[in-house]
Formats: sequence, C-alpha cells, structure tokens
Amino acid sequence: MLLQIPDLLGADEVRDARAMLEAAEWVDGRATAGHRAARVKSNLQLPIDHPTARRLGDQIVDRLGQTPLFIAAALPLRVLPPRFNRYEGAGAYGPHVDSAIFPVPGTALRVRTDISATVFLSDPDEYDGGELVIDDVFGEQRIKLPAGHMIIYPGSSLHHVTPVTRGTRLASFFWTQSLVQSDQDRRTLFELDSAIQALSGDHPDHDAIDRLTNIYHNLLRQWSTT
Repeated sequence: MLLQIPDLLGADEVRDARAMLEAAEWVDGRATAGHRAARVKSNLQLPIDHPTARRLGDQIVDRLGQTPLFIAAALPLRVLPPRFNRYEGAGAYGPHVDSAIFPVPGTALRVRTDISATVFLSDPDEYDGGELVIDDVFGEQRIKLPAGHMIIYPGSSLHHVTPVTRGTRLASFFWTQSLVQSDQDRRTLFELDSAIQALSGDHPDHDAIDRLTNIYHNLLRQWSTT
C-alpha cells in the first residue's frame, strides 16, 4: 500500500528541523548502504548517532504515535529510529530495494522493514529533480511532497531518487515493522477500518458497526505475527 500522510510535521517544526540540519555536519551516504546499493547512491546523510538525528528522530516518532492515519495503515510494532539525508549537486540514488532486516542501534533488537517511509523536509519549489520513484504492483509512482508530509510504501518495493539538479532536498527516512507482515493483509485491514470509521460517523448507532469491528479484530488476531 502506498499512502500519503499530510502534515506529519507542522510548518514551525519543519523550520526548526531545517535550521538544525543546516548546522549539522553531514557524511557520505554510501557509508550506510549495502554493497550493491552503494554503487548507485550519491547523497549525504547524518551519522546515525548524531545528536541532531536523535533529537529530530525522536520528534518524528512522537508525531507518528499521534497520527491515527499512520497507526491505522501501518499497524506499527517497531519503528527504526529515523535517519536524515541530503541531495544536491546532481546527487541521486539509483534503483534499489531496502534491506529486509535492520538492527536497532544500541540494542539487540532487529526491525523487519515491512514499510518504508520518507518525510519531506524541503518544499517542491526549492529544488529540481529529487522525485522518489516507487515501482511496485500499483505501477510507477513519482512522489514529491510538501515539506512536513510523509509517504509510506512497501519496503519490498524497487525505488530510486532522481538527480537533484537545482537546490537541496532534505528528508527523513525510516522503516516500520508492522504487526501484520503482509502488505495485502494490511491494506484489507486499513480499508475495513476506514469503512467502519465512515459508518460510525454517518450512522453511529448502526448495528453493523459492532459486527464489522469484531471481524476487524478477528482478522488482526489471525494475521498478526506476534
């Protein structure tokens, strides 16, 4: 499932994050790429343990917990601490698939990358190029969102970032392990939940709401990997 989540960060939060990122020291993004991905990656990243990455990452995770649309769509079990990248000067990231498993820094935990996410921190008119291009069962999608907006998509998708030929593209990216591993099953649960919410809003006393809610939770119980 590919889903846009608007305004994960507000305008003031984006402005403050941008100021912190502009003051930070960046490193070659190839340092965190796998052997094959490193050959097609040309960008800058904050070190994972950089204080700015930790502070802004905690802020993003906090906002995720307050965003019903993300919770309903992702059914999150674990979220890998967000990372931050910077594209400029024709920087790009060629076609690649994200690693299936990532360790959580400083812990013995590992995260299965069911869902990939990008939070845009630069507005589209600030740079040319820099589209996130996702190729999956839903066809090729070219994504370039306003600052503060987020896109989530299956971690199994082949994707790339086109060259940034003007300006600077700042973004955060991270992965989520879902309670439900199958993207198709998550989509079914999300659509069922959305229908229940719509019915509850229009007909709050309808008898079908309880029956549909029961079906939702039974499916979640059946499909959950925990």
